This record gives sequence, structure tokens and C-alpha cells, in this order.
Amino acid sequence: MTPVLHATRFSVLDRSRTRQGQDPSQALRDTVDFARQAEGLGYHRFWVSEHHSVPGVAGSAPTVLAAAVAAATSRIRVGTGGVMLPNHRPLVVAEQFGVLEALFPGRIDMGLGRSVGFTDGIRRALGRDKNAAEDFGEQLDELLGYFTGEQRVYPQVHAVPAEGLRVQAFVLATGSGADQAATSGLPLVMTAARGEEAMLRSIEAYRAAFRPSSWAQRPYVVVAADVAVAGSGGAARRLLVPEAWSSAYSRTHGVFPPLMPAEAVLGLEMSTRERTLFEQARSGRVSGTEDEVAESLGSLLEQTGADEVLVTLSTYDREEMLESYRRLARLVAAEPRAAEGENSPGDTHIF
Repeated sequence: MTPVLHATRFSVLDRSRTRQGQDPSQALRDTVDFARQAEGLGYHRFWVSEHHSVPGVAGSAPTVLAAAVAAATSRIRVGTGGVMLPNHRPLVVAEQFGVLEALFPGRIDMGLGRSVGFTDGIRRALGRDKNAAEDFGEQLDELLGYFTGEQRVYPQVHAVPAEGLRVQAFVLATGSGADQAATSGLPLVMTAARGEEAMLRSIEAYRAAFRPSSWAQRPYVVVAADVAVAGSGGAARRLLVPEAWSSAYSRTHGVFPPLMPAEAVLGLEMSTRERTLFEQARSGRVSGTEDEVAESLGSLLEQTGADEVLVTLSTYDREEMLESYRRLARLVAAEPRAAEGENSPGDTHIF
């Protein structure tokens, strides 16, 4: 067992995926229940996501869902992975997180992304256009300024109760967002969506360009990864089947569907393009037995030097999903840290 696993924080991102034949409301209730279990297993934080007009994802209002998660737990840090800042006015985002921090002091994370709605219709409904992401840097500065009281875009406008509170902010990035995280002096959440080499280059550039700030004194890297652990390699790979098919279907039909049982997916007659995308979606994931996953995660951590791993797994069988997280928790010896829920809101050295 590689020692780096025991020295690394492991956290959870749950996207509130819907399942075939299931009401989306159930997916949200499942997320809250999952958070309770993740806390009991010793995971460091539990994040929820933002998706609009996606049939396969129930999590459309992450700050509302984060409030329910925080209310149902007592120690685990709770946040968003993330709020897509170009979709919202920074003042409203500051107010929402200010309320969360006021109600659950020292436990709230503000994960921020720069994506916008993925279709023209969704962007119009949100009152945004596809170029809104280009203003992410300015939006981020304005948002952080509402917490410090230093925003100058709208003189005499204050975010209540956010002003004076300190919610730990993170930047979610796949590309240029890493540059913004470095410039703003914020922790970075990075995926290998554009390939492992591109991820490693972005992380290296982030560390080199990082400017210490009141939000973070040093670079802090969270690597997001799909991880599936089971009693055999085949069983672990099977856990990845439902999400892989949803991804392939979305890229060929323009709709991201609810999760189907693995057996049903494997019995489908796929077109050549669907099969190619399906296999691509299953590759590059961390899966296998405990020993195989330990080796893969150890290699990932050694390459990236990451401070934390944000784990996600979407599959049809919820009990099998939970068992994977239980196996991973035992593998990395994740244990509750008594002091984590007691962090001062202004403590910028503990993430």
C-alpha cells in the first residue's frame, strides 16, 4: 500500500444522477442520504453540481441542495462542484453562500466553474450567451469582493450576510480556468477531461504562477477522478457501464439520459460511433480491486502531487455504488478529523 494514499484527503462529488424509471425527486433524496453515509465513512467534503435542463441529472440548484446536505450532516464539509458563475449574478451567488456560511459556519465550500448552459435554448432561458464564460475573471473578482467588502463594480452595494464571512473558494478548471485560479490565489480543482498530459501541464503552470492571497497562502490542487472499486476488476468495470452509455448517447443524440442497468446497456445494439464513444467513456477511469485501485491512485498522486482527490461514481445500482465508496474509504483509511468541523471561517490554511 502506497503511503501517499493515507496522507491524502479524499472527498466526494455527487451529481444527483437520475435512474431509469425513477422520479428525479428521488435522486435528490438519495444525494442527501449519500452525504450522511460519506460523512460516516470519513470523507473530507461532499460536493453537489449544477446542470440545467438535463433529464439525467436532478441537481439544478446546487446551493439549495448543499443546504439540505449540510442540515443532514454535522461534520463533513459541504459545497458545490460547482456553481457555474457565468450563469448567475455574482451578488446573488455571494448572498446564497453567505446564508450557507451563516447557518453552517466553517463547513461551506464555494466551488466555482466557468461553463454556461450547453445549448442555445438553455442559455437564453438563463439570460446568458455562449460568450459569458469570457468574463469569468471579472465575475470572480466581483464575487470575492462581496465577501471582503472590497468590490467596486457597484459602489455602496453589499452582500448580506456574506460580507465579513469567509467561505473557502475553489476554481474548477479544465483549461484556462487554471490560470485564473493562480492569478486569484485560489485552490484548483482539475480533471483530465482533455487528457492526462494536458492536466499535468495545467497543474504545473498553476503552481508556477500562483499568487498567494488572503484566500490561500500556497497552491492547493484537487484532482477529480472517476473511481470504481469492487471485488473483481470485471465487476468494477461494470460499474462504469451506465454512465459511459449515457455519455455516449448524449454525444450522438444531444440528450443526456437517466442511467440504465449495466445488463441492459451491454445488450444494446450500438452503432459504430456509439460503440466507439462508449468505449472511450469507459477508458481513463480508475477501477478494479482494492490493490489495483491503490496502485492507480498512487500513480495519479505521484504524478500530480495533488493535495486531495475528489471522487465521483455514477452507476445504476445504488447499493453497488455505495459499496464502492465503502471499499475506497477502507482502502485509504479515511477517518473523520475531529477538528475539521471546527475550522475558523477565516482560516485560509486549512482546506
